Amino acid sequence: MKGRLLIVDDERGIVIALKGLFSKEGYEVETAESGEEALEKVKAAPFHVIITDLSMKGMSGLDLLRAVRALDSECAVLMITAYGSQRIAVEAMKAGAEDYLPKPFDNDELRIKVRKVMETQLLKRAHQQLSEQAAREAGRFVDMVGGSLAMVRVYETIDKVAQTDVTVLVRGESGTGKELVAKAIHFRSPRANAPFVAVNCAAFSRELVESELFGHEKGSFTGAIARREGKFEAAEGGTLFLDEIGDMNLETQAKLLRVIQEKRFERIGGNQSLTANVRIIAATNQDLEAMVADGRFREDLYYRIKVVEIRVPPLRDRREDIPRLVQHFLKDACDRFGTLQKPLHKELTPDAMRACVENSWRGNVRSLRSAIEQAVILSSGDQITAAELFGDTMPEVTMKSESTAAAQAASDTHINSDAPAENGNGLRFREAKEKFVAEWERDYFTRALRSTNGNISRAAEKVGMYRQSFQQKMRELGISVAELGLKAEEE
Repeated sequence: MKGRLLIVDDERGIVIALKGLFSKEGYEVETAESGEEALEKVKAAPFHVIITDLSMKGMSGLDLLRAVRALDSECAVLMITAYGSQRIAVEAMKAGAEDYLPKPFDNDELRIKVRKVMETQLLKRAHQQLSEQAAREAGRFVDMVGGSLAMVRVYETIDKVAQTDVTVLVRGESGTGKELVAKAIHFRSPRANAPFVAVNCAAFSRELVESELFGHEKGSFTGAIARREGKFEAAEGGTLFLDEIGDMNLETQAKLLRVIQEKRFERIGGNQSLTANVRIIAATNQDLEAMVADGRFREDLYYRIKVVEIRVPPLRDRREDIPRLVQHFLKDACDRFGTLQKPLHKELTPDAMRACVENSWRGNVRSLRSAIEQAVILSSGDQITAAELFGDTMPEVTMKSESTAAAQAASDTHINSDAPAENGNGLRFREAKEKFVAEWERDYFTRALRSTNGNISRAAEKVGMYRQSFQQKMRELGISVAELGLKAEEE
């Protein structure tokens, strides 16, 4: 990676001389003839090292140093001082300057100082990047939860394609976790220690998405006040994830196709050809085949990005994963919203869990997570009810199910339109409903235990409850593993 260097001095001759000196060293060099101009460049793009004169008209080098430290505390600043200003130079060192050099300075001495500082900066940035990547890799499946057959197929495909360098197209509805699949492929690949860079193609206009992908040169369009590297450069050696690629315009599609085929590109407004050593993973929730037929998506690009296709199933097609997802999101929300002084411990009631399983979840996993987080924040007690989870948007199938349950309870206890408030068995409607709910709960927990051969921990996980709460419910309902004729497995 080339180091980015900014030279600041109000003497034009010094600026030109230093730019020539350090360009030969292989650095990417920018210049400014005032502190104000330098500050605007720092705001536009980050630099590894800044060389600035201490005494300048307008903003001084010391003022520039303080402003740069406020914007980017990692940027190293070298001061050039006039004879007799060592006292101010020491003040600059206290303010965060890396080093200083008195005028007249020796070019070789300055070059050696800059080289040492630049190497340190690049190593620090590389170490920080690796640390961030390692942290992400350690939690690479933190949100990929589920053991259904549909998800097992996804996992198997990820493992098969990860070690190759082929382009992958991830398809699925909004909120299914397409970016998580892309990250899983990246962190299982030989590129795992390099950057993973994501771009949402639907979030930018045509001009901006090209600048975002390929970068631009200074002055290439209105507002381009400095050179800017694009995502292809940022993802060098790693993976570039192009989300919502179906929203990319045809002109940008043509440029992307060229990059995939030739592994080279140019910044907007530039003539220098740059290499693109990146793996591309694309994602969409659109019907690309129909878009190709309508002329809204290039057929040649379609076949280039669809070397391997992974389809992420919607949540309604893997309802057996919902209890596990609920428990995962509950724990995560309680950990994030709780404090040491007031830790959170919440769980769903059986009715709320049933409502979760029966809901259509049009927003898929993303909407499930949002609903759980909101309920954790707004619910009044440790038990989250279906009403607290859904409010006025209670799933229709759940309301129908509850209505059917009430009707069945009425039928079982001979409550009908001709009966008085108290039926022949002496049960009022409320009592009959409570009796039905208790019976349903007992059956629900019994089936959970039987499905795990009496393993209470696994049964609790299956219904989305903590083990202690599950055991408490067993005691309330009078359920015993031994009485069920089960031999409890090892916990």
